[in-house]
Amino acid sequence: MDLCVTIKGVSFLLQTGMGILGNTVVLLAYANIICTEPKLLPVDLILCHLAFANLMLLLTRCVPQTMTVFGLRDLLNDPGCKVVIYAYRIGRALSVCITCMLSVFQAVTIAPAGPRLSRLKPALPSLVLPTFAGLWILNMAICIAAPFFSMAPRNGTVPAFTLNLGFCHVDFRDSLSYVINGVAVSGRDFVFVALMVGSSGYILLLLHRHSRQVRGIRRSQGGGAETRAAKTVVTLVVLYVVFFGIDNVIWIYMLTVSNVSPVVADMRVFFSSCYASLSPYFIISSNKKVKGKIMCAVEHDAPSVDTQESNVK
Repeated sequence: MDLCVTIKGVSFLLQTGMGILGNTVVLLAYANIICTEPKLLPVDLILCHLAFANLMLLLTRCVPQTMTVFGLRDLLNDPGCKVVIYAYRIGRALSVCITCMLSVFQAVTIAPAGPRLSRLKPALPSLVLPTFAGLWILNMAICIAAPFFSMAPRNGTVPAFTLNLGFCHVDFRDSLSYVINGVAVSGRDFVFVALMVGSSGYILLLLHRHSRQVRGIRRSQGGGAETRAAKTVVTLVVLYVVFFGIDNVIWIYMLTVSNVSPVVADMRVFFSSCYASLSPYFIISSNKKVKGKIMCAVEHDAPSVDTQESNVK
C-alpha cells in the first residue's frame, strides 16, 4: 500500500469514525432526554433528526468507501448497491433540507411578532413533524432514479458517464441522463442552501440589532437562550455552506467530463461528508441539554471506575 492510499484511507477512517461517534452520542443523548422529559422542544427534534440523517449518510457512503480504500472488493452486489446508493442520496438530501429547516425555524422564532408571524409562531411546534414527512417524501421522489443507475462494479474499463464510487458504479448510460441527474440534484441543493443563507443572514441582522439595543442588559445577564441557539444555527449553516461550495465545485467539474478520475470522486466524497462528521460536535458544544446528558453519563461512570480500582487495591 503506497503512501497516497494510506493517507486517503486514514483520512476516511478518521472522518467516518469521528462522524459516527459524534452523531451516535447526540442521538443517545436525545433518547435519554426523551425518557426524562415529557416532550422535546421543536429545535431539539430538528437537531435529533439532523444527527440521524448525518449518521445515515456516513453509514451508507463513508463506511463502504473506507473499506474500499483499504483494498476490500466485491462488498455489494447489484441489489445491495441500489439500496445503499438510494439510502445515501436520501441521507445527503435530508442533511441539507433539515439544516435549512433549522435555519428558517430559528429565524421565524426570533423574528419580531407581526400580523402574520403572530399566527405562525404558535403553530410552529405542530408543523415540525409534517415538515419532516414532507421532506422525506420529496427527497425519496427526487432520488428515485438512483437505484435504476446503480450496480456492482464490473471487470474492465469504466464506461463513459459512469460515477466510479469504488464499491459501486452509477452508470447513467448517456450524456443527457448524466446532466439531468446532476442538474436536478444541484438545483434542489441550491434552493435549500439559498433559503438557509437568507434566513441565517436575517438571523445575524436581528442579533446585531438586538445586541445594540440591550447591550448592557445582555452583558449583565450573560446572553439569552434564543441568542445562543441562533448563533449555533448560524455556525451550522456557515459550516454547511463552506463544504457545500467545495463539493459543488468538484461536482460541476465532474459534469463536464465523461470519465471521472477516482481521485476526484474521492475528494468529493470526503468534502461532502465533512459536515456530517463535524456538525455533531458543534451541537454537543453549544446545546446545554445534550452537553448536560453527556456530562452526567461521564460522571455516573467515573465513581464505578474509582470503586473498582479501590477494590483491587
